[in-house]
Amino acid sequence: MTRADSPNTPLIAITGATGAVGSRVARRLAGTARLRLFSRDAERAAAAARALPSTTAATAVESAALDFSDEAGATDALAGADVVLMVSAAETDHRLADHAAFHRAAAAAGVGHVVYTSFLAAAPDAVFTLARDHFATEALLASSGLPHTILRDNFYQDVFPLFAGDDGLLRGPAGEGRVSAVARDDVAAVAAVVLAETAVERAAGREAVHAGRTYDLTGPEAFSLDEAAAAISEVTGRNVRYLAETVDEARASRAGYGAPDWQVDAWVSTYTAIASGDLSAVSDDVPRLLGRPAQPLRRTLELLRGQA
Repeated sequence: MTRADSPNTPLIAITGATGAVGSRVARRLAGTARLRLFSRDAERAAAAARALPSTTAATAVESAALDFSDEAGATDALAGADVVLMVSAAETDHRLADHAAFHRAAAAAGVGHVVYTSFLAAAPDAVFTLARDHFATEALLASSGLPHTILRDNFYQDVFPLFAGDDGLLRGPAGEGRVSAVARDDVAAVAAVVLAETAVERAAGREAVHAGRTYDLTGPEAFSLDEAAAAISEVTGRNVRYLAETVDEARASRAGYGAPDWQVDAWVSTYTAIASGDLSAVSDDVPRLLGRPAQPLRRTLELLRGQA
């Protein structure tokens, strides 16, 4: 077997390596592959590399700054990368343009394969407004000619405790809808498997089994927000309950943040997408790719409690 620090080992690049998903992927791959960790800030990227297990060979991990909107800089940063995890950029009103610049940079740099974190039920008319940008990004990837894999993540289980305000209310126009939210740990585990297997196949000159595939990443069950609030209360000891709002009430309750219209639309459509039923499907892609069941909400909450 080729050593992780051998120059003949494929190079896996990870964008958003200081974020919740990217950092998890890096930890899973550390010591098994040559890595290049990216963040918009070079020092943060270097810190992420230093934070990896001490058993990781120093020469097996590189770090660099990468800004999706800086096409020339991204082209230089991506040079030599065989497989790239493209964690979607921060939510802004210009995210799609940034994604397009990144795709052009990846193509110019000769990247061999892109793995992109998209969103479940991405479509041009998706109820969740940000899923429309994800669909457009998928279309850009398809037209770029780059071999790629799409990971369509549902909402993260990990963030549901954060949806509850200081008053303990998890409020929004979700009605009685259900959501098959997925654990970030499972998304990272799937991404690591796809990246590692693709790198090995490319090194062997074989077509990647994951090329052209789209995987729906969900939890093992779909739950209502009443059920989510009950689970949060039971696991954390905090009194949380769900308050169903109308769309107008949801907009009014968020007006005080002074956010732009596109951001408010995204916040409110988080809940209307759940109400629509678009996010209730349970996929078998996580257990099929990992060889184990997907992590349920309660387990995620227990792990978060242990980290507090």
